[in-house]
Amino acid sequence: MNKFDRQSSSADIQALPDDIAEELSRLPSEVISVDDAPSVAPPVPLSQDEVRTIVISLMVTMFLAALDQTIVATALPTIGRQFQDVSSLSWVITAYLLASTAVAPVFGTLSDIYGRKAMIITSLSLFVAGSVLCAIAPNMPMLILARGLQGLGGGGIMPVVQTVISDVVSPRERGQYQAYFSSVWMVGGILGPVIGGVFAEHLHWSMIFWINLPLAAAAIALLLPRMKKIPVFHRKRKVDWLGGVLLMASAVVFMLVLTWGGTRYAWLSPAVLAMLGGAVALVVTFVWHARRADEPFLPLPLLGGTVAPFALTAGGCGLGAITGLTVQLPLYYEQVYHLTASEAGLALIPLAAVSTCGAAIAGRTMARAKHYKRVAIIGTSWAALCGLGLTLTTLPLWGLLTLMAAFALGLGTTFPVCVVSLQNSVARPQVGTITGAMNFFRSLMSSFTVAAFAAILLIALGTDVPLAGEHHAAGSVAIPADEMRHAFRYVFGAATALMTIAALCLIAMEERPLAGPATAQPVEMAE
Repeated sequence: MNKFDRQSSSADIQALPDDIAEELSRLPSEVISVDDAPSVAPPVPLSQDEVRTIVISLMVTMFLAALDQTIVATALPTIGRQFQDVSSLSWVITAYLLASTAVAPVFGTLSDIYGRKAMIITSLSLFVAGSVLCAIAPNMPMLILARGLQGLGGGGIMPVVQTVISDVVSPRERGQYQAYFSSVWMVGGILGPVIGGVFAEHLHWSMIFWINLPLAAAAIALLLPRMKKIPVFHRKRKVDWLGGVLLMASAVVFMLVLTWGGTRYAWLSPAVLAMLGGAVALVVTFVWHARRADEPFLPLPLLGGTVAPFALTAGGCGLGAITGLTVQLPLYYEQVYHLTASEAGLALIPLAAVSTCGAAIAGRTMARAKHYKRVAIIGTSWAALCGLGLTLTTLPLWGLLTLMAAFALGLGTTFPVCVVSLQNSVARPQVGTITGAMNFFRSLMSSFTVAAFAAILLIALGTDVPLAGEHHAAGSVAIPADEMRHAFRYVFGAATALMTIAALCLIAMEERPLAGPATAQPVEMAE
């Protein structure tokens, strides 16, 4: 035995001094909880085939929501004739939009609490149940209620799908996939009226709802077997139901103001002013509650900082501009260029289709460039210049469509940059919350822009014309082409202003580094 062993042996049998023993006795003996600590086990990597299958299933899921935004429009006259109720037809679309807008932040936040799998199953189940009830509805009130239920599911699909993408794909690669989903949304929006018209004319209008069942079954069959391999980032916590109800109620009242203002009621009528006051009161109450809740439904600091407010505003301006123009341009085509209703619909394709090309360009740039937001700054600036050209010049139809396509190309670069920047700016357990908030504010901005563009036209034309998505057959309203061109210059000017605001917001937004595939953080895998 060496001298070190002898010293150790003698030390083992010595008693501790009284002062040290007393100090040790005062140390806490509780076990620190590490429930929220990240797992040290590395994730099981997803193969390219698995990622591709998950993305395809998510695209099918999103196609459902995109299709039902527009598929009902062309079948409305047939539905009105069968139920002998034309005055309530607008509610078939309005009920869906109100419900889907109100629940977008709810599903986003709940996916951060209960997980993506639970929320994707819930949203699809609500959507399918609403579709079945719509198909078998015996009267107009039941159809409207069923469309509201369907909207609850459809409003949950969008944020949950975008959140699942963030779990599967790294931020640097995510922009490319966002472009794919933009194209799905565009295809669904274009095919919806065509499919709805064919079903209503040659089969039965209920087929526009029955078709959702096989599509939903295909999405579930593709997605669920692979959900167990998707990384888990959600964190169980108490749900702030009061905050969620206040947020949904304020959204519904504000959407009703935008829907009824200028159509059913005058903008300065007591009914609209009362609803607007109610919406403001609900928002103030929500903010007051969120500041005092321990775990608010939508944490207000999440919407601050150097990324979120600018990305939310830029994305909202981009979607608002394209939505407002898509709704109002058919009237312009019909009155100025004497196109039929179907030809006016086809003339919208350059605006919708080319914007997805811009999103694809931005997505690919994000995967390679260090300064990824520059492509969106250039794109939105280019769109603003094209909008200025639409405002100041009078063009033949081919020239207008060409300039509109150039405008859409620049506008499309906004969406992937804003989505990925938002998701990249928050912690993993908050990605669903910020994604739901993004979809919520975008929907509100789209509704606001449609109402604003309609108000601009009504003021400029000084006459009662069918606007904001109402049916307007060619020749139903006799407005001189020169007056319509003059009125739409203000609309194009408003779209130009929106793209200018988007460009300024992107310039001001902080450009945080995007994590690539090699820098993925270890996470717990779903069981």
